Amino acid sequence: MAHRDQLLTLCNDLLQPAKFKDYCPNGLQVEGRAEVQKIVSGVTASRAFIEAAIDAGADTLLVHHGLFWRGHDGAVTGWLKQRLALLLAHDINLLAYHLPLDAHPALGNNAQLGLLMGWETLSRFGEQDLACLGRPASGGETLNALVHSLHTTLGRAPVAVVPDPKRPLKRIAWCTGGAQSWFEAAIAAGADAFITGEISEPQAHLAQETGVAFLACGHHATERYGAPALAAHVASQLGLEHAFIDIGNPA
Repeated sequence: MAHRDQLLTLCNDLLQPAKFKDYCPNGLQVEGRAEVQKIVSGVTASRAFIEAAIDAGADTLLVHHGLFWRGHDGAVTGWLKQRLALLLAHDINLLAYHLPLDAHPALGNNAQLGLLMGWETLSRFGEQDLACLGRPASGGETLNALVHSLHTTLGRAPVAVVPDPKRPLKRIAWCTGGAQSWFEAAIAAGADAFITGEISEPQAHLAQETGVAFLACGHHATERYGAPALAAHVASQLGLEHAFIDIGNPA
């Protein structure tokens, strides 16, 4: 057992949320009981996730996508009321970290995806240095092989625009989630392929015209790894129990 403030301090010291310009509050979004024993991590604080965490005996939730975002009008109605009502009724803490969790060099979504895929990070680029530039697991890997590897590892087929599927890869870039607008920065950084979660209309044209592959592998699928890595780390530091619950999402 540990005090909630110990957990919050440890997370904030690791992720340094004050250094980021973000679209949401990072850290403690909903205050629950002061003494914590079990952290349940997940990608998004959806109602299904909250209900599953309650069934698992959680007193603290740690997620990447919390409840409050820029542009929300502040009204506690509908789906937001339902989620908050569950948290408050069960006195559960909700901690959420967005861009700070993407960026952490060891526990973050980008770092964890690279570790999972066996990619070597050489440098970072883009706004707030969130995106990674590196080498694939095999220096002679082709784009076809990369698509297959991502499909096998992440459990879903990428939406891929691959101008030359047999082209060998020297450098790849990646940024989890909705980073499709960073494709031009990846091209400028010298990447042969860019991996992210989503695709928008312009990226298909840019891939065909530049010869740089674009692979959209799922927002949820690419961001399943940072929250459990962080939660497992802090739980081990404080002697807490931890479980990861994955609520599927086709996005």
